Amino acid sequence: MEELDVQRLKKALDYLESKQRELKKHHQNDTRSIESLIKYLKRDMLEQFHLSAYDHEIKPEIKNTENFISNVKNILEKYSVGYTEEI
Repeated sequence: MEELDVQRLKKALDYLESKQRELKKHHQNDTRSIESLIKYLKRDMLEQFHLSAYDHEIKPEIKNTENFISNVKNILEKYSVGYTEEI
């Protein structure tokens, strides 16, 4: 298993979280483009960072963005030294 690029994964996670917040803000408006972007981001993160190698349960969670984000945070906590979630 190759070493996890924590900084790049953290940036990707931050961007995904910002798009998820944007989606929640738009409630009834046309959100198909944001939803498509979020779906793409999750798949890209899964493949680019080989997240299945770090958490075998993450692939089934890809449909639920909140659970996916939570799993990525758990991976970051487990495999990085000095990772702290910003509040």
